[in-house]
Parts: sequence; structure tokens; C-alpha cells
Amino acid sequence: MLSTGRMLTLVGVGGVGKTRLAQRIAGELSREFPDGVWFIDLAPLTAGDLLINEVSSTLGCPLPDMEVLTECLEDKSLLVVMDNCEHLLPQCAALAGDLLAIAPGLRMLATSREPLRNAGEQVLEVPPLTVPGDAEPSGEGLLQNEAVRLFEDRASSVVPGFKVDDANFPAVARLCRRLDGIPLAIELAAARVLVLSVQQIVDRLEDRFRLLTTGPTTAPPRQKTLRALLDWSYDLCTPEERVLWERLSVFSGGCGLEAIEYVCSGEEAAWDHVLDVLGRLVGKSIVQRRGQGPAVRFDMLDTIRHYGWDRLVASGHAKDLRLRHRDWCRSLAARAEEEWFGEHQMTWLGRLSQEQANVRAALEFCLSEPGEAWAALEIAAAMWSHRLSWSSPSEGHHWLERGLALEPDAGAVRAKALWVDAWLVLLRGDQEAAKPLLEECRTLATRLGDEAQLAGTIHITGFAALLAGDFDRAFTLLEEALVRRRALGHRGHVFVVLFQLAMTAVLKDDPRSTELCEEVLETAREANAEWSVSYALWVTALGRWRQGALRDAAAMMRDAVRLKLRCNDHLGLAQCVEGLAWILADDKQYEQAAQMLGAAHGVWRSIGTSLSGVGHLAGAHDRCAATLREHLREERFTAAFDRGAQLTPDQAAAFALEERRGRRPEARPPESDMASLLTRREREIAECVAKGLSNKEIADALVISQRTAECHVENILRKLNFTSRSQIVKTWSSRDLDQG
Repeated sequence: MLSTGRMLTLVGVGGVGKTRLAQRIAGELSREFPDGVWFIDLAPLTAGDLLINEVSSTLGCPLPDMEVLTECLEDKSLLVVMDNCEHLLPQCAALAGDLLAIAPGLRMLATSREPLRNAGEQVLEVPPLTVPGDAEPSGEGLLQNEAVRLFEDRASSVVPGFKVDDANFPAVARLCRRLDGIPLAIELAAARVLVLSVQQIVDRLEDRFRLLTTGPTTAPPRQKTLRALLDWSYDLCTPEERVLWERLSVFSGGCGLEAIEYVCSGEEAAWDHVLDVLGRLVGKSIVQRRGQGPAVRFDMLDTIRHYGWDRLVASGHAKDLRLRHRDWCRSLAARAEEEWFGEHQMTWLGRLSQEQANVRAALEFCLSEPGEAWAALEIAAAMWSHRLSWSSPSEGHHWLERGLALEPDAGAVRAKALWVDAWLVLLRGDQEAAKPLLEECRTLATRLGDEAQLAGTIHITGFAALLAGDFDRAFTLLEEALVRRRALGHRGHVFVVLFQLAMTAVLKDDPRSTELCEEVLETAREANAEWSVSYALWVTALGRWRQGALRDAAAMMRDAVRLKLRCNDHLGLAQCVEGLAWILADDKQYEQAAQMLGAAHGVWRSIGTSLSGVGHLAGAHDRCAATLREHLREERFTAAFDRGAQLTPDQAAAFALEERRGRRPEARPPESDMASLLTRREREIAECVAKGLSNKEIADALVISQRTAECHVENILRKLNFTSRSQIVKTWSSRDLDQG
């Protein structure tokens, strides 16, 4: 169907397996799409107006608007899978129609409980599994039936050694028929073999079905059956289990134990009992356990979560749980802001990325519940230090803009939100939009006598002057902001201001630049803040470049690139690749510099900004381009630039880190010295590899993204001159490194 049309929607009842089928199709067709297969899970998305943001972010397109998407997709050949469209049906239908109209090489695969009803849409109903007939033979053909095979597989995971045989086959067949072959229903029923025989499950199920009158009369029979099974499964739970099931439905995208204890304890679910009750729900397959070690999380299938939410709403406690969930998100954001500048910086980046769906849900609640917009401003503003947690600066601005419009109270929360929003729109390259925000913030902070928000206003005003290339004014304002932040004892703020002050000094060739760069690098390294170290290395490399120490500058810039990869920081990566191009040009490596300049252009474009939005770098860029044109001539320069511009951000980073041709490889260090070459996080990664964990399992275990885990592994291989993961396994399993 996908080969004869451009859009296919898989429809069916919840729990029938639409997502698994879509994943299987995408995997089998991956080689047919040169520009990739992209999977977008829309279940955690709470607002339709964020749909284009999510799609743009997933596809690596710069800004969340149709014009930019057109530029990104018009010449691409790719498959986009939009999973769980039913709660955003009008928005998904409109976006799918627009994308298909602008991108002739695009194919779309959607899953939904009902069709999107687009022109040209093909619809494939995903049926339940085949079930045994009344006269189904036993013997050797027992497992030829899909539903029976699934039941045996899931039951044996609960009771090892469970088999469908001649004795229990009639009961299994009746059970599968009664469940209409719905995979989710079969899986839930199979979990009961831990305490019931198959016949007992059938008896209880059939008794329950005779009494059921749930769901609208127009609902398909299978939908009623699934609801009936969930009702039955709910009734088999203890009162405590039912309460926790309902309360867990407030989370979006899963959560950790700490969050469950904070949000879900109280009254019928006492704090000291939550862990035990949670374990019972996991055992009954109501809740799924994901990850290993400190990263263990708990989640529910979407159908089960929605069932719990319906029950919670019916109980009258939904708003109370929403408020507790909001308060947990407020606490999370506040802790992240307080602890971001230090040894846990990378952990916080990973954790906030994991909790993105929960934070979005809390923000949406606050912005739709009268009188709660102040909390949305508080949460979103506290995330200033972790802008990588948003899909882009545009998303952070989206939440703050809505909150500011709804919360007129002129207090400290609004003042802070104003300068944070100004910072985000500046990162988007919109100088004009930042001006009224900063003006209001200064007036409000002065009237309130709030020194922290006044310092924030002065800081971001100085940052705006830096971006505009007004270095003298920027230096004066940032110096004042630094004094104020130090007086307030704000370590993280002090580093950011100090970094921008050093950058200003470097770009204006101020003699204080060397001292400031050294202070920035020392401050970040003393705090063991890897993300901050990457920025300190970048500005220090620029300082060395301006002083003519080109080889040192290039080496430091490449070290910064390696850290940017670990942080998945594409804005920082763009700055590093750009800076490396300038250094290579002055080192007379003109061809490589031209390609590097093109690669930087590609990364800038991928994050929705350009050098026109960060004017403090535009002068150096223009001088570099002029030098390259002079030495290469226009045709060679353009060809090299265009080659670089075609690179993805990851490819641009790989190009920046590539060793110079003809250079002799460094000798491999002795095994006893290897641990000392790696950072603490890299040693943790190496130990995980030695245990045989995949990149995804490493990411779950260490609360980082899978891409970050992959970059760590690549960096370990590079540092130790290894060519394969097997060498890490061998080395880290050796006796010499047991203590390392």
C-alpha cells in the first residue's frame, strides 16, 4: 500500500498492536529511503500547537514553521511515522496534508484509532490476532494459532516452563476467543497465570462479561471487550492497587520511584506502602519497569494509562493529583537550576530530557487551569540553565510567552520569566523581540527592589549587546552583572556571565582576555561541569587563535567538539565548527577550512538560526570567507563550502575531529594508564560496555540519552586508539583495571 500511495494509516482499537506493526514496517523499508525513516511518538504530546515543533525537532529542521520544513524536506526521500494520532487528529491531518504537498519524496505512515481522512490517504484496519475455532484440533497444531502463541509466550515469562498442551488448550482457546484476539487483552490475561489456572481465568472472565454494560452502544464490540478486560483487571486489584493505578495515570512518558512516592502517596496509598503496591502492579503487567540501575523508570501502556485517568476523573481527585504533579515538576526544575553547575551537570541534562513529557504536561495543566499560570512561569523560567531540555529555544519561548500573557501579576516570578524569555528569543536571533521584554523586566525589578532579577536584566542586556557586535557596551554591562551575581552568590550565573565577558574581551582584542579565559576554564573544571567546560574550551581556543597560537587553538577547539557531542549541544557545536574553520584558514589549510565553514553553516541551519542572529561572530566569519575566496578562488571555495553544508550535525562533528591525513597514529597507551585518560563518565560507560550492555541500556542505566551514550563510546575508542567495542570489553575486564 505504501508503494502505490504516499500515505497509509493503520487504524484499530487500542491495544491491537498498531505501533508494533508500524515499527516492523518501518524497519523493513528502511533501506528504501535514502534520507531515513523517522519515528515520532505523539502520545506524550499534550498540545496540538506543539505538533509542528515536535515534528521539526525530530526531523532536524531549524524552525517549527512550514516554510522551513519545506526547505528541509522538498528534495528528500524519507518515511515519517506518526504514532498515536488519535488525540490530535485535526492537527495531524492538516500537517500530514501540508507535508505531502511540499515534499514529493515523502511517504507517511500513521497509527490512529480512526482515519485522518486526508485526500489520498489509504487506510488499513489492523485486525486482532487469529483465534482458534470451536473445533480447532489439538496435538501438533496447537501453536499454529497467533493468539495462542502470544498467550504461551507471555504466560511463560510469568511462570517459567508454562506450555500450551492438550490438557489446557481448550481453556486457552476459549480465553483467546473471549478476548477477541486483542494482543493487549491476551497479555493482561496471561499475567494472571501467576495466581490462577487458565480455566480459572476463563471462569472469572466469562462471569464478568455477563455483567458488563460499559462503553457507548455504538462502540465496536472489540472496544467494549478491551474495556471489559480492563474493568475486570481493575476489579482483581486490591483497593490500594486501584488507587495507585489511577494516580500513576497523571504521569506522561513514565517516571521514577521518587516521583511516584511524591505524587501518589497519601490517604489510601501511604508513602511506606507505595513501593510494595507498585511492585504488585508491575507483577500484574499493569505497570512496566524500564531501565537498569539508578535509571529505573515505570510506565504504563497508553490504553491502560487512559483507563486509569478515566477512573481518577470519576473519583473527583484528578485536579488534586494534577496539582501534586505540578508541584513535583516545580521541585524538579528548581533542583535542576540549583545543581546544574557542578559534577551532576550531565546527569541533569539527561534527566530533564527524560522528564520532558511530564514537564510539558504540567505546563499545559498550569496554562489551562485558571489561576495557575504563575506556576508555569516558575517552571519554565527555572529551566533557563538547561535549554537543551527543550526541543529548541522556540519551545521554551512558547511556554513563557503563553504564561506571560495569562499571568499579569507583576511579581518576581514574572520578572524572572521576562529576562529568561528575552534570552531565549535572542538565541533564536530575534533582537527586536527581546527589547520590550528587557525593558519591562528592568522596570519591574527596580520597583520590586529584586536584586536577582535586576542582575538578570543587566546580564541579558549585555548579552544582547554582545550579539549585536557592540563589544564596548557589552563589556561594561557584563562586568556590572558579574559583580552583582557574585554578590548574590549565584555560582552558575557567575560562570555564564564570566564566559560571555571573556568572549567579549577576546572579540574586542582586550588585553584582559587571556586572564578571563583562564578564569573561565579553571572555574568550569573545578566544578567538574562538562557542558560548561566545553564552552570554556571554545572561548579559550578563540583567545589562542587571536594570539596566533593556531595549533593549540585547533586542539582545544576539537576537545570542545568532543564534549559538545556528549551533551548533544548543536548550538555549541555550530560555534565550535565555525571557530575551527577560522583557525584552519589562518593556518593556510584553505580547502579544509572552506568545507568546515560550510559544515558550520549546515549546523547553524539545523538549529534554526544563523550568523545573522549571532552578530558577534559575523565579522570573523566574513573575514574568513574573504580570505578563503582570495586563496581558493570563487569556484573552489563554493564547491568546498557546499560539500560541508551537506553534512548533518553528527557528520560535521566527525569531520571536525578527523585527524590530518598522513599523521602517524599515536601509540596505544599501556592498559594500566588507560583509565587515567578518560573522564569519570567515560569510565562509567566503559564499565557498562564491559558488562555487555547496549547503548540503549547504557543510556537507561546512567540517565542519559542514547545519542550521548553513543558519543561517549566513540570518544573512548578515539582516546584509546581502539577500533571496536570488543577492545573495551577485553581491557575493562582485565585484572589491572578492576580498581580503575
